[in-house]
Amino acid sequence: MQTLSANSAPAYTLKDWQGGYRSQPQEFDYWIEDIEGAIPPELSGTLFRNGPGLLDVKGEAIRHPFDGDGMICAIAFAGGRAYFRNRFVRTAGYVAEQAAGKILYRGVFGTQKPGGWLANVLDLKLKNIANTHVIYWGGKLLALWEAAHPHRLHPQTLETLGLDNLDGLLASGASFAAHPRIDPGGSHGDTRLVNFAVKAGPTSEITVYEFDLAGQVVTQQTQSIPGFAFLHDFALTPNYYLFFQNPVAFNPLPYLLGLRGAAECIKFQAQQPTRILVIPRRGGGAVQRLATDPCFVFHHANAFEQGENLVVDSVCYQSFPQVQPNQTYLDVKFAELPPSQLWRFDLNLATQSVQRQCLDQRSCEFPTLPPTQVGQPYRYLYIAAAHDPQGNAPLQAILKLDLASGDRQIWSAAPRGFVGEPVFVPRPPGISNGKEDDGWLLTLIYDAAHHRSDLVILDAQDLTQGAIARLHLKHHVPYGLHGSFTPEWLGPEP
Repeated sequence: MQTLSANSAPAYTLKDWQGGYRSQPQEFDYWIEDIEGAIPPELSGTLFRNGPGLLDVKGEAIRHPFDGDGMICAIAFAGGRAYFRNRFVRTAGYVAEQAAGKILYRGVFGTQKPGGWLANVLDLKLKNIANTHVIYWGGKLLALWEAAHPHRLHPQTLETLGLDNLDGLLASGASFAAHPRIDPGGSHGDTRLVNFAVKAGPTSEITVYEFDLAGQVVTQQTQSIPGFAFLHDFALTPNYYLFFQNPVAFNPLPYLLGLRGAAECIKFQAQQPTRILVIPRRGGGAVQRLATDPCFVFHHANAFEQGENLVVDSVCYQSFPQVQPNQTYLDVKFAELPPSQLWRFDLNLATQSVQRQCLDQRSCEFPTLPPTQVGQPYRYLYIAAAHDPQGNAPLQAILKLDLASGDRQIWSAAPRGFVGEPVFVPRPPGISNGKEDDGWLLTLIYDAAHHRSDLVILDAQDLTQGAIARLHLKHHVPYGLHGSFTPEWLGPEP
C-alpha cells in the first residue's frame, strides 16, 4: 500500500466495500506466517478486537451490522512473531439461534424475527450480542455490549465463561457501557478504568464507575438528568466527566407494535441543542448542562482542562445516522450523506458558553491517541478516515493530526483496502525516545482484492514511511468496532 497526498484521486467501489460485510462463521488458531516487512521484535503483547462476526443467521440476513453476534479476535505478539485466534462469544442468544438455525430475537437496530409484525409485537426480549468492545482489566477479559452485562472470556483461549456482574456490582438487568476510558492517573496518581451505565427515559440516570488495577470499584456516582439520553461514549479530565446528550427523541410505539427496532424509533431533533453534561468527578458539585449547536456524537477523541475552561474534541454528525426503513445498509450512497468530522468544543464553565470549530473536514471515525495523554493536553491524534479530503466515503486511511503545528500525515489502503479502528501501542519503557507519539498503530484492514483481512503495523511517529509490517490473515474478518491492547502475552502456552 502507498502513502498518498491529500489531493490524490478518490478510489473505492461499493462492491469492494460490501465484501467486508460478509459473515465469518469459522473460528481459527494459527501462527501468522504470510508477512510483508517485519514485526518489530520489541512489540510484545496482545491485541484484542470485537465486532459483529455474523451478518446473517443461517442465510437469513440481519437488518444492521450492530445487531450481529460478537466475535473476538486476538493477535498476540512476541519476538517478531504473531499468533491469531478468533472465537464467537457464546451468548445465550448466539447458542440458541445456532441450534435453531434461524433468527429468534429482535435486534435493537431493526432485525426482526421472521413472521412480520405479528411475530414481533410486544416481544421486548433483548439479545445480548456482546459485539462492541473487549477489554482486559484486573485479570478479566470482558466482551462489552452497552445494553447488558459484560461476558467474561478466558484471556488465552477466548472461551466464553459466562455473564459477569463485576463482583456483584451490577444488579440483575443492569447495563455496562461499551466504551470505557483508561485514566493514566493525572488526578489521583494511579491508573483507573472508568466506565458508565445509563438508564434512558423522560428523565435519564447516568452512573459512573472507576476501577483500580485489580478491577475493584473505588468510586461511583449516579446523576439524574432531564430528557432522553442516548450515550455510547464519554470523555474525562482530572476533575470532570463529560457526556454529550444528543438531541433525539424516542417514540416506542413502532417498537412495541413489532414494526421497527428500538434504535429505529429514535428521531433526531434538529431544532434542539446538543447538551454537554459536565459532571464533577469527586461528587458534591452540581451537574452543568451547556448548550451547543445540534449535532450527533458517537465518539470523543479526548478532553482536557485549560485553566478554568474545558476542551473536548469529538467526531460529529449533522444528525443521527440510521438506515431508512426502505433501504439496506449495504446500498448506502456515501456521496449523498454529510461526512462525520472532527470538531473542537471550548467550554467556558463560568459563562456557561460553548465555542466550536472544525479541526479537520475529512470524513473520519474511531479516534485514538497515546494512552498517557487521555484527559490531558495532547498534541497527536490518530483517526480512521476517508481517502479523499472532502465528502463522505468509506474509511480507507489512517490520519495523524498534529494539533500544535497543524501538520497532517495520512496512510491510505486505497483503492481496495478498508481500515478499522487504529489502536496506539506505546514503545516499551527503556527503548522509547520519550516523545508523545513514540509507538505503533495497529489496525485491521479488509483487502477486497484478496477477500481477506490484514493486520497493518504503522510507525506512529511517521506514517509517510508506509507499513512497517503487513500480516496477511488466511481469511477475512468482518468490519469491527472497538479493540484494546495489553502488554501481556496471551497467546498459546509455549
